[in-house]
Parts: sequence; C-alpha cells; structure tokens
Amino acid sequence: MEWLQTLLDNSSVPLFTAFLLGLLTALSPCPMATNITAIGYISRRIENRRKVFFCGIAYTLGRMMTYSVLGIILILLIRSGRDMYFIQQAVSRWGEALLPAALVIIGVLLLLGDRISWPSPGIPLASKTEKRSGVWGSFIIGALFSLAFCPTSGLLYFGMLIPMSASESGGWLLPVAYAITTGLPVVLVAWFLAFSMSNIGKVYGRMQVFQKWLNIIVAVLFIAVGIYYGLQYLN
Repeated sequence: MEWLQTLLDNSSVPLFTAFLLGLLTALSPCPMATNITAIGYISRRIENRRKVFFCGIAYTLGRMMTYSVLGIILILLIRSGRDMYFIQQAVSRWGEALLPAALVIIGVLLLLGDRISWPSPGIPLASKTEKRSGVWGSFIIGALFSLAFCPTSGLLYFGMLIPMSASESGGWLLPVAYAITTGLPVVLVAWFLAFSMSNIGKVYGRMQVFQKWLNIIVAVLFIAVGIYYGLQYLN
C-alpha cells in the first residue's frame, strides 16, 4: 500500500491518478470484502468457463455504471458552483442502509431458493433465480456493491477523484478509469478461473456434491457480509 501511496503522491497525470485511486479503493477493507463476495458468487458455476469470465466483466461494468453516473452528477454540481455534500451524504447513508439488506436477501435466496416455489406449481424459485443470476445478476451486484462507501473509499472517491475530475476538461472519463480498477481484481480472478483452470473446471463440473456445498458457502458469505455491513451501519 505504501508504494501505491508514493506513486499517487508523485503522479501528475490525471488518468494515471484515477487508476491509482481505484487500485487503492480495491485494496481498502469495504470494497475488498465486496469483491471477495462477488468472486464467490461468480465462481459458483465454474464448469461454464466462458460464463464465469463474462460475469466478471459484467460485474465491473456494473461498477462503471454506478461510479460514472454518480460522477457525472457530482462533476456538474461542482462546475456549477453547488455543494455536493448533500448527494455525498445521501449516497453514503442509503448505500450503507440498503446494501446489508440486499446482501442478506440474495444470500437467503441462494441458500433456500430450491425450497421456495412460485405461484405456478412445480417451478422452484432456484430455477428462476438461476436464470437471472448470470451476467445480469453480476452486473446488478457490481452496481449495488459500488455504493458500499467506507471512510477510506469515500475519501478517495468524493474527496480526491471527483474534485480532480471536475477540474479537468476530460474529467468525465476519470470515474470510468477509477471504476475499471476497482473491479480489476474480480476480472483477473474470473479470467484465471475461466482460462487457466480448465482441467479443474471439468472436475468441478462432475462434482455435484461439491457444487452444492459451494452454493451454500457463497450464500453464507453473502449473509455474513450483509450482517457485517449492517453492524457497521448501526454503529
């Protein structure tokens, strides 16, 4: 972390600075916890290597959407001479409040989905949620997890990235570069699982018992992280 901070202090190129800020964010506790949770979610279907990789890309695109849209709004506010404090506080407050509930709900659906049925008889909830838990599910999770601003990531985004972006003519692209870097660990792990573990992927495809336990582990991970964020919010 110290060498990253040294690079950041000596950086005079805005795009490179945004890249470093994103990397520091990815290594901070809150985003790292969400990235680990996302990796567990994406790697549940490791037998489908291409899907794992595309889910990693979709997760990063979800982060890009949230950070970019929020960045555009904040940049416009700063350039018009208005205070962005209200939006910053609203995003932090609502993100901290909604994320724990969403994580617990997703975890419960993953854990108990096969025991719940839709009104149509014989259609388990798991089969429905599984169809939606691929690329689109990863995109939504990426967009949602981006709202998990802890003090460190909030300072890097609101206190450093956005003011720098507002002062640069091409500042609209800096939140995008920042978002790509924050999701980079998930993309790298997805690539590794998809293209560097083909033999293991085939073994996993035959291990139905292991697959079942992997789903349970991921579900428990979602619930545990949701409880963790909930306790952080209450404190």
